[in-house]
Amino acid sequence: MGTPATTPSGTTAPTCSRPGRAKPASVNLALAAVDHFYRFVGLGPANTRREQLPQAAPRALDVDQTRRLLRAAERTATGPGGVRDRAIVTVLLFTGLRIAELVALDTGDLSISARKGQLTVRRGKGERYRQVPVNAEARTVLDTWLAARRSHRVPHLMTTHRDDTSRRARGKPSRRASGSSAPAGSRHPAPRGDILRKVTRAPARVLPLVDGFGRAATDLRVSLTDRCNLRCTYCMPAEGLPWLPSPELLTDDELVRLIGIATERLGVTEVRLTGGEPTLRPTLVSLVSRLAALPQRPQLSLTTNGLTLPRLAEPLAAAGLDRVNVSLDTTDPETFRRITRRDRLDDVIAGLAAAAKAGLLPVKVNAVLLRGVNDDHVVDLLTWCRERGYQLRIIEQMPLDAQHGWDRNQMVTAAETRTRLSAAHVLTPVPGRGSAPAETFLVDGGPDTVGIIASVTEPFCAACDRVRLTADGQVRDCLFARTESDLRTALRAGADDDELATRLLKAVAGKRAGHGIDDPSFAQPARSMSAIGG
Repeated sequence: MGTPATTPSGTTAPTCSRPGRAKPASVNLALAAVDHFYRFVGLGPANTRREQLPQAAPRALDVDQTRRLLRAAERTATGPGGVRDRAIVTVLLFTGLRIAELVALDTGDLSISARKGQLTVRRGKGERYRQVPVNAEARTVLDTWLAARRSHRVPHLMTTHRDDTSRRARGKPSRRASGSSAPAGSRHPAPRGDILRKVTRAPARVLPLVDGFGRAATDLRVSLTDRCNLRCTYCMPAEGLPWLPSPELLTDDELVRLIGIATERLGVTEVRLTGGEPTLRPTLVSLVSRLAALPQRPQLSLTTNGLTLPRLAEPLAAAGLDRVNVSLDTTDPETFRRITRRDRLDDVIAGLAAAAKAGLLPVKVNAVLLRGVNDDHVVDLLTWCRERGYQLRIIEQMPLDAQHGWDRNQMVTAAETRTRLSAAHVLTPVPGRGSAPAETFLVDGGPDTVGIIASVTEPFCAACDRVRLTADGQVRDCLFARTESDLRTALRAGADDDELATRLLKAVAGKRAGHGIDDPSFAQPARSMSAIGG
C-alpha cells in the first residue's frame, strides 16, 4: 500500500498505489480528485503537500469556491467524467468523505444540486448523499443560479448523466432518434437564452475534452501563423525558418468554425491566440471580432512580442480582445538586441503602454532567463514591471528551439529564480493555483505579484487544461507532443461539425500523464515553438 493520506475528517486512508502496477480507473479518479481538492483549497499538488490537508471540512464555501464548483459542474452537465466528477468529489471531500470511500465511489450515479444555501450531492433519483453549506455572500451566487435554472437558462443538474449509449442498452430509443432537443440525461427542454456569465460561461449541451486521466481541456491555444519578426536565440536561427505556405494555413472561416465547435460543444472557455507572431496575420482584428461574437463567447487573449501593439492595441480591444501577454526578456537595449537580433526594444515598451491604455488588462510580461545573458536582470525587470502595473512571469527555457540546442544544464531553473528574487523581496505564495501554469507570489506582501512557470523542473501536468491547434490545423494535446491529429484535411473534405467534434475528443483522449522531459527516452518535438504556438 502507499503512504497513508490524511483526509478532511482527520482520518487516514491508503492511497492504493503500488510502484510499477497500474491503478484501477476508480483509484485514478480518486487520486486525481484528491489532487484537485488540494489545489482547490490552495494547498498545491497533493503528492507534495499531503500532510497539509485540512483536518476538518470548512464551515462554508466562499463566493469564489461556489462559483467555480457551479462552473465546473455546468461545463460537463450532459456528459460523464472529467470536470463534473471532480466538482462532485470536491464537494464530497469538503464534507469529510474518506479517500478509501472515494475509491469505491461510482460518480456516474451522482449529481450536484443547489438549494437553500447548500450545495448537495445526490445519488440516483434524488437521495441526498452529502451536502456542504455556502456563506452569506456566496448565497447570492446560488440564488442567481437557481433563478436562471428555473427559467431554463442553465441546465438542471438534478439528474444522472447517462448518454444515449446506455439508454439504448436499456432498450430505449435514442433521444436523437426520437427527435427530442433535450440534452441526454436531462428531464428538461434544451435551455434557451444566454447563460448568466456571472455564474457560468459554459453551454448547456457539452461533451468535455477529457483525457484518460480525468483532465478536461478548457483552454485552447490557437496559432495564427508560424512567422515572426524577431529572431530570438532560444527560438530560431538568425536567418529564420522555412515558413508554412499560405494555402496550408487555416483560413479565418475555418478558425471561427473550429473554435465555435470547441466553445459550444466541447466546453472550451478560454482561447489564446498565438504564433509565431499572431499580429502578423493581416486579418487579426476582424478575426478577434468574429470570435468575440460567437454564441458561447470565450475569454480571448493574445500572446505577442508587442512590436505592433502601438498600432493594434486599440482596434483589438474594440474588437473584443480581453488581455495580452507580451514577451520581454530584458529592458537593457544591448541585451535585447543580443537575444532578439533586432533593435526594437522601444517598440515593445510602447506596445506595452498601448495595451494598458487600451484596457487589455492585466498586461502580463513573459520573460525567459538565459544563463550568462539576462539571468542577473530579473530583479530589475520585476521592479520595472511593478512601476508600470504589469504582471511579470518568468518562464523556464524549454526544449522547443528550432536548432535543438537546448541544454538542461544551462537552463536557469525556477529555484534559482526564486533565490534571486528572494534576495531582494519577500515572496509569499498565492493559494489557489488551480490549472494555471504559473505559481504566483505576492511581492513584499502585495498587491504586486510575480509568476514563475517551471515547466521543466516542477511540471504541472497533473492539472493541465490546455490543448493546441497549430496554424496548419493540427491538434496537439501537449506542447511537447510528438504526434498530432489532423483536422484540416477532414475540414476541407467536408466533415460536418459532429465529425470534427469527435476528432477533437479523440485527439485529447490519448493525452499522456506528463511531458516526460525527465525520462531518458524524451525526444524534443520536431516542430519549434514558433511552429506550434505557445
